[in-house]
Amino acid sequence: MLLGVGVVTMRNPISSALSLVGTFFCLAGIYAMLGAHFVAVIQVLVYAGAIMVLFIFVIMLLQLRDEEDYSWSEYGPRIIGGMVVSILLCGALVVALSGANQDYGPVGAEFGTIKQIGYLLFGNPESGAIGKYLLPFEAVSALLTVGVVGAVVLGKRKL
Repeated sequence: MLLGVGVVTMRNPISSALSLVGTFFCLAGIYAMLGAHFVAVIQVLVYAGAIMVLFIFVIMLLQLRDEEDYSWSEYGPRIIGGMVVSILLCGALVVALSGANQDYGPVGAEFGTIKQIGYLLFGNPESGAIGKYLLPFEAVSALLTVGVVGAVVLGKRKL
């Protein structure tokens, strides 16, 4: 949790990106404890490896520097608003997770296998069924691309 807080509170973009790498490793540990070892390994390889290399490359490309002095009086209302929204989100999370201790029974032998994950993401080629999570998977990839392009456009005022 501290690494996640470090992502949004650190002023140096490289330190923030390295905190994000640590957050990805912690998330991979959570996946491993849940028994999804393949997802944990992919989390480390893809996100902590490849995606973060891309983020670091974009940060270096933008050459971000602190050029102006920030005053607390200017950002005071934003900080208070952010804290209120954070408290509301934490309350909603507690309410949502309060009924989450249900027992769903034993998992099957196929749980967490590469084959099952592939079928859920992309579908079954034998039956022609489309994967249950194909649209969200593609939406996340498009969102990452748009985020990187937006960061470059915002960072470089004159292209």
